[in-house]
Amino acid sequence: MKKLGLKIFALLLVLSLTGCGYNKFQSLDEEAKASWSEVLNQYQRRADLVPNLVNVVKGYAAHEKEVLTEVADARSRVGSIQVTEEVLNDPEAFAKFQAAQGQLTSALSRLLAVAENYPNLKADQGFRDLQAQLEGTENRVAVARNRYIQTIKEYNVAVRSFPNNLTAMMFGYDPKPTFTVENEKAISSAPKVDFSETK
Repeated sequence: MKKLGLKIFALLLVLSLTGCGYNKFQSLDEEAKASWSEVLNQYQRRADLVPNLVNVVKGYAAHEKEVLTEVADARSRVGSIQVTEEVLNDPEAFAKFQAAQGQLTSALSRLLAVAENYPNLKADQGFRDLQAQLEGTENRVAVARNRYIQTIKEYNVAVRSFPNNLTAMMFGYDPKPTFTVENEKAISSAPKVDFSETK
């Protein structure tokens, strides 16, 4: 009789776990990790292009030392951040990672703007190839980030929805941070356009 009671209890426990969302959390957590890996893969691809791009620009615009140094420093900061799975669960670490990537994006934009001042550089096939690869990588980064955002949205909805939120609390599944707009205040106001000529 006691063995039958234990079997029934075990069966009820298994059935309750399948209906409480535990398996869903396992699946969503793995999807989040896979999406995050793709984001990191694309950011690494971009970081790998940076030294080649800097070297090509340096050959034509060596006196643009400040911009070249900014790019090298930003890439170094990105490389110094230890990216582990824990970044997914730590909003502060995630924000640092996002800030470092944003600094690299900004520095690369300034580098490409400097390149506009050098017709010979813009005509260089190596530079054009690297620029095309960088643009393609930026598109891949945007796609990977979007997939990650969608995955985290689904995960966070599951963590916060009843009755799954009870299972989430019991097993320590917390909402995960996601990418945000870096300067929300700046983009919330419309840009001012003035076509009047200054004399």
